[in-house]
Amino acid sequence: MIDVYIDGASAGNPGPSGAGVFINYKNGQVENHSVPLGSMSNHEAEYEALIIALDICLEKGLTTASFRTDSKLIDDAIEKRYVKNKQYQPYLEKAFSRIEQFDLFFLKWVPSNQNKNADALARKAIRKT
Repeated sequence: MIDVYIDGASAGNPGPSGAGVFINYKNGQVENHSVPLGSMSNHEAEYEALIIALDICLEKGLTTASFRTDSKLIDDAIEKRYVKNKQYQPYLEKAFSRIEQFDLFFLKWVPSNQNKNADALARKAIRKT
């Protein structure tokens, strides 16, 4: 099973934003994805990072994956299948439409210091916008 680390970042709230996706294949191979997102809030960037990572995995046929995020918002929304702020409902629906295509999907919250690669990729993406 691969490990997929995700992070979204914004310079301002809203402001220029980016998504970072770090995939560890656990065989010595890793992938880095740094995706500019335009102007949005940090929470929107976190959701976009999740959706982008899910799309990358599905495009590659990687349907058994363990995702890691340092966003409690994302972790809680996926675990509870619920968002308090209805503004994020479309993001949650997009995410689950992809998650349902996985054979095995896990999402785990990790502290920021364990998500440094994805964070750096998200910040790099902001500079590309």
